[in-house]
Amino acid sequence: MAAVQLSGIYKRYGDTQVVHGIDLHIDDGEFVVLVGPSGCGKSTLMRMVAGLEEISGGDLLIGGTRANALAPQQRNISMVFQSYALYPHLSVYDNIAFGPRIRKETASNFKPRIEAAAKMLNLSGYLDRLPRALSGGQRQRVAMGRAVVREPALFLFDEPLSNLDAKLRVQMRTEIKALHQRLKNTVIYVTHDQIEAMTMADRIVVMNAGRIEQIGRPLDLYDRPANLFVASFLGSPSMNFAEGEVVTGDGGLALLLADGLRIPLAQASAQPGAKLTLGVRPEHIELDGAPNGNGIPMEIEVTEPTGAETHLYGKIGGSPWCVTTRQRAALASGQRVSLRLPAEHVHLFDTGSGNRLG
Repeated sequence: MAAVQLSGIYKRYGDTQVVHGIDLHIDDGEFVVLVGPSGCGKSTLMRMVAGLEEISGGDLLIGGTRANALAPQQRNISMVFQSYALYPHLSVYDNIAFGPRIRKETASNFKPRIEAAAKMLNLSGYLDRLPRALSGGQRQRVAMGRAVVREPALFLFDEPLSNLDAKLRVQMRTEIKALHQRLKNTVIYVTHDQIEAMTMADRIVVMNAGRIEQIGRPLDLYDRPANLFVASFLGSPSMNFAEGEVVTGDGGLALLLADGLRIPLAQASAQPGAKLTLGVRPEHIELDGAPNGNGIPMEIEVTEPTGAETHLYGKIGGSPWCVTTRQRAALASGQRVSLRLPAEHVHLFDTGSGNRLG
């Protein structure tokens, strides 16, 4: 196992810089997820850690050893890709054994490791099969088995579940997390799926345009996003936003929206005249029992019952909003509801910089 230290890491292709001065420390045995939209630089950063991309500048330390100039095979890492990259003409056993054989290990040395990995990944009954006789989830397990048998200090996962259907993705992310809990290896996991990030990570690194936006434990990022990007990226459905100007009135401070609607503000850090963006997550919004109550009015445009909860879609201040409720209320398109925003769940951001207020 190994700690990983990235100091001022950047990547250039000619005159174009795609990764900008990344500073990140990953503890020995930690499961860290790099998450962000396509093109944010997360896979490029992982490939630099793996040695598949040259580091343009900065320092990479793996287990305390500077690894910038080390070849991939010298870094004691194993990587699992989005594509399974299995040899179609080799059995499951031979696919897993391919690496040890290339390294000229004896069969007596690697066979017990293959059998242990196969048992751990529920592949013991499939060792004689060819990849074409396996499901997508089983093929990904074979790819993981090939990585486990190498007994690396560091596991790298590059969007390994993207090719699986929704049900298999849920199953496989549970298995990967359980595998990490058994092996205790350091893991860097890349995904664009924020649900994967939230459910699997010890810490999440949110990236955007080649930079780190925020680092922290999943629920810390969810509850206290540092800026508008993190707030909008984490959460499904996404956080609701309304832009306006802080004004004073008889009831104290309020956010005046473009359509004239006023939303009361409880935060003393808001200053009159400031341009702010209010954010609140769908599940934190409360429905007033009376449609014409004193809350914020919203006309329902679409309802989405999912069984466990219902999503109500409408507009506040001209912006689309979603309200998530676990009530099975008989609400339909065209009906008006009154919303309450609990002060402890309201987030305020400076509209210009995007940074969280306070």
